[in-house]
Amino acid sequence: MEFELTILGSASATPMLGRHHTAQVLTVGREPYLIDCGEATQERLIEQRIRFGRINRIFISHLHGDHFFGLFGLLGTLHLQGRQEPLHIYGPTGLDEIITTQLRCSGTPLAFDVEFTAVDTERHQLIFEDASVQVYTLPMRHRIPCCGYLFREQPRRRRLLKESLPAGLTPEQLQALTRGQDLHDEAGHVLLRHTDVTTAPAPPRSYAYCADSIFQENLADAVRGADLLYHEATFLHEMLDRAQQTGHSTARQAGQFARLAEVKQLIIGHFSSRYRDLQPLLAEAKREFENTQLAIEGLTVAVPSL
Repeated sequence: MEFELTILGSASATPMLGRHHTAQVLTVGREPYLIDCGEATQERLIEQRIRFGRINRIFISHLHGDHFFGLFGLLGTLHLQGRQEPLHIYGPTGLDEIITTQLRCSGTPLAFDVEFTAVDTERHQLIFEDASVQVYTLPMRHRIPCCGYLFREQPRRRRLLKESLPAGLTPEQLQALTRGQDLHDEAGHVLLRHTDVTTAPAPPRSYAYCADSIFQENLADAVRGADLLYHEATFLHEMLDRAQQTGHSTARQAGQFARLAEVKQLIIGHFSSRYRDLQPLLAEAKREFENTQLAIEGLTVAVPSL
């Protein structure tokens, strides 16, 4: 099953040519989840050939404009395209008021329902799950309420070894074996052990999105071992004071966090417009965590199934 991240925007508050406000899409199976929606997200979706109508859930980290101003245009386009299915938006308290006020003042009644879920930005908790994925909040420490999101693939079932299966098993018995259950007779004796006819499933994949925040060492346990981590790296470490004043992290801190959390891959983004050349930020992060890359727009990182 597909599990891949596509970067749509990687700028911080001030966009640049070729560097737009924060947005990304995590695709699990056939379902794309939009994470933040800065200005120009629509154009980036078009460039990456991601169909708007396939997006059913949007996760907003906080209410600074560079992370959600693109919602207004996206909602309007979905309306013009004739969408009828509900759209689910998750984000901090107040997002629903902002969106509904904008729609009311602009005289834009939508042809579809928008269902808001207010998230508690101070707790690490499950806020959504379906057959493919679980989504948890990650508390951030920014200037306003802010949270990241942890996407964890649902545990998969064991795989049947067809050559080892006895004849005559019912579909219900086969399903029980894939769930890791042994088959028993009426007296409770084991007829067939699941370990004899199945193999263990691949471990669930995970992606952690750490939005705007100062460095939080204590958050490492919540994302420990993630296959892929995005961590903001607005400044070089020489500007640590500025980072702390504005509620942001440095590239060195992003690398330190990835090392502490023992993740497999790190992507850094949310770059200040003061940096035309991003290589110094990459080098700084890589000194702490080698498997790091820049959130270059259009970058797609696939997490393979082992």
